Amino acid sequence: MAANYEDHSITNGTGVEGHEPSALQKHVMFFDINKDGVVYPWETFQGFRAIGCGILLSTFASVFINAGLSRKTRPGKGFSPKFPIEIKNIKRAKHGSDSGVYDTEGRFVPSKFEELFRKHAKTNANALTSDELKNLLKANREPKDYKGWIAAYSEWKILYILCKDKQGLLHKDTVRAVYDGTLFDRMAKEKAGKKNHRFFFKEKM
Repeated sequence: MAANYEDHSITNGTGVEGHEPSALQKHVMFFDINKDGVVYPWETFQGFRAIGCGILLSTFASVFINAGLSRKTRPGKGFSPKFPIEIKNIKRAKHGSDSGVYDTEGRFVPSKFEELFRKHAKTNANALTSDELKNLLKANREPKDYKGWIAAYSEWKILYILCKDKQGLLHKDTVRAVYDGTLFDRMAKEKAGKKNHRFFFKEKM
């Protein structure tokens, strides 16, 4: 059954009735295709495809993310070969060597976000270059936190590849949107719109 990304809501689906989702939960909820509060690898794959990633990258992401986060978000539960991620517990999956823009509860911290650009956006106050992004990652590294290094690098690298402009800049409003949980929905709708646009003109020809 195909997912409908046109009306993919971020206002529910955490798995907690009446719960106002945190920014981190909203970030993850895009991938919860059937809105049951749980993200499975095949949903992660569909989500990455929807925002424009290729099959290889989407496959890697679905395995890497779900295998890495499943156990952390399911405290007290045994191993599941389906590698589900429970959105209500996503705060437990925060990795080290990150930017600190999400607090321990998964809430967005504006001061940390502004600090990120104040410290590292030297060429353009409202954007990051590739080199500035590398410096950001190095600055956030915690000693011997190799898993955190890999996780942070993977997240930022994918974001940079997908969202940099023609000058190679990753803009501040784009980074803000990924943190507040609105970027992926926007990207999926833009991609779907372009696909429909091409189909319309192909039919006209």
